[in-house]
Amino acid sequence: MSSLTTAFSVASPRPMPVASLLIHGFVIVLWVALFTRAFAFDGLFAWSIGIAYAGYDTFLLAFVAWQTLPLIRPSRAIDAAARRPTLGVVIAAHNEARSLPVTLAALLAQSDPPDEILIADDGSSDDTGQVLTNAFRLATPPSGEVSAPSPGHPGLRWLRLPHGGKARALNAAIVRLDTEIVLTVDADTLLAPDAIGAMRSAFGAEPELVGATGILIPTCRSGRAARFFQWFQTYEYIRSFVSRYAYMRADSLLLVSGAFAGFRRDALLAVGGFDPECLVEDYELIHRLHRTSIDHNLRWRVRVVGSARATTDAPGAVGSFLNQRRRWFGGFLQTQYWNRDMVGSSRYGLLGTLMLPIKAFDTMQPIYGLTAFGLLLVFAASGKATLAGLALAVIGVKIAIDLIAHLWTIHLYRRWTGDRSGSSIGYAVLAVFIEPFSFQLLRHTGAAWAWLSFLTRHQSWGANSRAVEDRGLKTSDPISR
Repeated sequence: MSSLTTAFSVASPRPMPVASLLIHGFVIVLWVALFTRAFAFDGLFAWSIGIAYAGYDTFLLAFVAWQTLPLIRPSRAIDAAARRPTLGVVIAAHNEARSLPVTLAALLAQSDPPDEILIADDGSSDDTGQVLTNAFRLATPPSGEVSAPSPGHPGLRWLRLPHGGKARALNAAIVRLDTEIVLTVDADTLLAPDAIGAMRSAFGAEPELVGATGILIPTCRSGRAARFFQWFQTYEYIRSFVSRYAYMRADSLLLVSGAFAGFRRDALLAVGGFDPECLVEDYELIHRLHRTSIDHNLRWRVRVVGSARATTDAPGAVGSFLNQRRRWFGGFLQTQYWNRDMVGSSRYGLLGTLMLPIKAFDTMQPIYGLTAFGLLLVFAASGKATLAGLALAVIGVKIAIDLIAHLWTIHLYRRWTGDRSGSSIGYAVLAVFIEPFSFQLLRHTGAAWAWLSFLTRHQSWGANSRAVEDRGLKTSDPISR
């Protein structure tokens, strides 16, 4: 582990240069200026902050639409001559006794099984150990050690660790694997039968590929609230992964999903593994991979693999959803701050001059959105009906733009992944009209909470209720269709 610590310190961020300070400062100053206009002007431009919010989001939609045009005719060709790298899976598990059997069953049933599966047991205090010994006949290893392989599944082993968090468990596991490719799979994530093969093929066909994310489909527990959250998160995830394809095309993909992500092990070790201090260790890691690649002219690539799919648990209640988004956005703020020297730097190409400045605006986007909605309510409550009506007209135009973009995104997603499950056009249209006044406000509220936690330095992981053990491996699951 000391070699990982040394590598991490070498790949760590630098101080904030003037360009980055100006970009981040401009985002905050602009918000203050637009907010004060609400009390100094009459007419539509009193709601300038809402216009800016809608305009910025429309700009992002246009960028994604342009970059994803190749998905109209996605290439599915596979290089038959590509080598077949060895691949190991790490499952970092803390108290996952109910989830692990289902997750492991999906891994062991792969059409192209992994060479190794290492369960990094992060100090579980439930029946995780009993499940591994009884169901998979793994001998209990001493703390800090790896068990002998399972008699029934020779590639399956168990690493017992004291509780130290997901990132430390992953780091302890990757130094003990002996495969070229490492896949991180959450204990609540079920892989489609061909997911491992798709990931292995992607890495085998492109030696420069060091990080990749598969496509995730969210699943919530049953119940009215859960159905609400699954409805909106399904379309949110579709938009997210199509957007990742767009940023991948611009060599600026920063977000992989640690619930189902692949990494070239040598590159992972070279940058120091996962950061235990970050709330979103997978997101922060990609920044270090990009930084190291550019600093050393390695031409590393990060991709999204549309043919590799999995379902994963998603929060199905207000409390767990807000907690998740607080953690996600808090980790985003951490990472943006730690990598502030890259923002606006031409040294890092489009990543530095386009993507990271966009992320600088994204740090304040939820605040812009909540403020715009709050001002709209103030206008309506104070009798400024004309002004509120003009603002609603702008929202109506934005909803029409969103509707076109959303339907086009679903079309591209279906062509790209071949997956039509859960993406009903009718429900998608309904979601576009309801989302700005419900789900979007919840997202922004979670992000605002993250800002408070970030500024007060009160940050912690949030617990999420699990649903994977309730799903099982049924033919009705999206990954089985």
